[in-house]
Amino acid sequence: MTKIKAWVDEHLKGDPVIWAVVFALSLISILVVYSATGTLAFKHMKNPESYLLKHTILIGVGLFAMWLAHRVDYRYYSRISRLALWVSVPLLLYTFTNGVSLNDASRWISVPIIHATFQPSDLASLALITSLASMLSKRQQNIADFKESLIPILIWCGVICGLIALTNLSSAILLFLTCMLIMFIGRVPVKYLAMLVFVGTLSGVVALKFGVRGETAKSRIESFLNEDKLPFQAMQARLAVATGGVAGKGPGQSQQRNILPHPYSDFVYAIIIEEYGMVGGVVVLVLYLVLLSRGMKAVVKSERAYGGLLSAGLSFSLVLQALVNMGVVVGLGPVTGLPLPMVSMGGTSLLFTGLSLGIILSVSRGETDTSWKESSGITKNVARAA
Repeated sequence: MTKIKAWVDEHLKGDPVIWAVVFALSLISILVVYSATGTLAFKHMKNPESYLLKHTILIGVGLFAMWLAHRVDYRYYSRISRLALWVSVPLLLYTFTNGVSLNDASRWISVPIIHATFQPSDLASLALITSLASMLSKRQQNIADFKESLIPILIWCGVICGLIALTNLSSAILLFLTCMLIMFIGRVPVKYLAMLVFVGTLSGVVALKFGVRGETAKSRIESFLNEDKLPFQAMQARLAVATGGVAGKGPGQSQQRNILPHPYSDFVYAIIIEEYGMVGGVVVLVLYLVLLSRGMKAVVKSERAYGGLLSAGLSFSLVLQALVNMGVVVGLGPVTGLPLPMVSMGGTSLLFTGLSLGIILSVSRGETDTSWKESSGITKNVARAA
């Protein structure tokens, strides 16, 4: 037992509560996705265990990415994020013009050789949040200077959110709200936040007019407001929630997994409630709220503005997406197509969720691990970038 504790202390740095939450969500994901992929396996004439193995490997990849990211001084991400932003722009444009269509949405690009798909909006979102935290931290002394401080921020927010909105309006809206929160915490004057709202609204209008998902977004909103036009998947999700009761039907006993479209991704929360009841649904909700609480603590504890803004932005982004996903399942919002972070089956989503969580852990580690700072021979150079 002592050796295990020593290994954990040496290799799993940062907030132990966040580690516990991530491992709990990963375990829930493996159990529920295995249950929800039975129909998918039958449809493709495959063994259900093949999907279990694939998803477990992807969970492992996400956890490994998180572990790697948390080993890196979070201040390095300030430099990397700007390069990632520039790379994201052509990738998002390519997705809009030549994106691969999956599940009736063109949000992916095909990666040759390895025959996999990649969702550039995940990279762009992570890059924008990280870069925005860096830009704000460097401009704290003259944050009210509109020309020098805020024009670059407004331009990047408008460009990235607008490009994402062309193919993925719901993700663009969540990213925009995250940017608003980061800027609010970063002491940006309210009048400039109002300008960001204007930029976001303009980007949204352009996306609805020219985006490939504009008409879909309109129809989903209309369907949500009109119960008689409720989408099939929303009806089946509500049925799963209604039949789950307090304690649920038990692991692997879901009935709606055989009817509900994508019960292993967009609507995995419906299967959680159906099989584990209200108790299971509340447990998952609490896990995300704990993650948000621990991520937001960095705003108060961090010695540098960059660390606090970075941790708050990433944790808010992940938890907001989770809340929207769960809200859609229980009927509190229109269908969005957003996965449940660290729970839904997927490749790109799990990878970038792991990276985001690793960066949050890196921030928490950087505020407590003094030996880490002392062992870095280039700490002063890195500090200038943050």
